[in-house]
Amino acid sequence: MSFLLPLILFGALLYASFKRVMEYERLVVFALGKFQTVKGPGIRLVIPVLQQMVRVNLQTVTMEVPSQDVITRDNISVKVNAVIFLRVVDPQRAVLAVQDYLYSTSQVAQTTLRSVLGQSQLDDLLAKRDDINAELQRIIDQQTEPWGVKVAAVEVKNVDIPQDMQRAIARQAEAERERRAKIIHAEGEFQAAQKLAEAANVISQNPAALQLRYLQTLVEIAGEKNSTTIFPIPVDTLAPFMKGLFSK
Repeated sequence: MSFLLPLILFGALLYASFKRVMEYERLVVFALGKFQTVKGPGIRLVIPVLQQMVRVNLQTVTMEVPSQDVITRDNISVKVNAVIFLRVVDPQRAVLAVQDYLYSTSQVAQTTLRSVLGQSQLDDLLAKRDDINAELQRIIDQQTEPWGVKVAAVEVKNVDIPQDMQRAIARQAEAERERRAKIIHAEGEFQAAQKLAEAANVISQNPAALQLRYLQTLVEIAGEKNSTTIFPIPVDTLAPFMKGLFSK
């Protein structure tokens, strides 16, 4: 019985010395408080008391940035939130360079979100979302690179605009549609006038074209079963009679 207790303790110590590391994990190992190595996936030996370990997950982490109150460049107050996709590319720096890389990245993302959107106008925030996302990703990734953290993407999710500003934007959009409609109508009138002028030039060069157009009009009127038929009389034909009438 005297040998049983040490045997049990040795077995428990040996069992605790072997660590199972998943494919998506890395072990950052310290020997008496000093960094020693980074161990990959598999069954790894970590000597208790003499060695300490920190598990680091290499999977992509989805982090939601809380809603931030932002005043845009054109002095409009909006609430904006975003989502960040990040992962650890250097486990050693993720453990040694920063105390909590997730919390630190979240704080950097919040300050960067307010800073970048504060330099943008509301129209750019709504219409140029891809450019703003790319700029946010570049700045945040630049600041987290010393921590061994790679920011793969940043997406602005929601932009909450005050109700009065929404009504103003709606009125602006309606005025813009009316302006476009008037421009399109004016362009149509201009093109129609150009075509009529070209048609008048063709008819003036060939008077027979007017007679053909007259016959075409009669065919259209007859096809509609209309009892009224219009016979246009050239003014030149009536000119002699008009002169004789006024000469008397």
